[in-house]
Amino acid sequence: MAGPTELPQMVQEFVGMSKEYLRQETVEPARRLGRYAGLGFAGAAAFALGALFLGIAAVRFIIELMPGTVSSEVVESHTLWSGLGYIAAALVLFAVIGAIIALVNRKDPTP
Repeated sequence: MAGPTELPQMVQEFVGMSKEYLRQETVEPARRLGRYAGLGFAGAAAFALGALFLGIAAVRFIIELMPGTVSSEVVESHTLWSGLGYIAAALVLFAVIGAIIALVNRKDPTP
């Protein structure tokens, strides 16, 4: 058994080893997790930007399909058809979002 003079040294060693153990088991894994979380956020931002560009392209494509937009002349009813194009594109995008959400929330049947 340790003598009374060795007790403060043993307490200091215990505190030092405890700090090192906690750092090894909590701080280091948290740093690694932070790196993965950063990559996940970057990937999510890239997908969101891609979805935004695809949405803009869909709007422009649907507006080009509307009557009154085939010529380079601006027709008076062009703004009405353009507005309808925006509404149609929004409906298509909401349908795509709904399909994605339905696929994510679908429960797989267990055999």
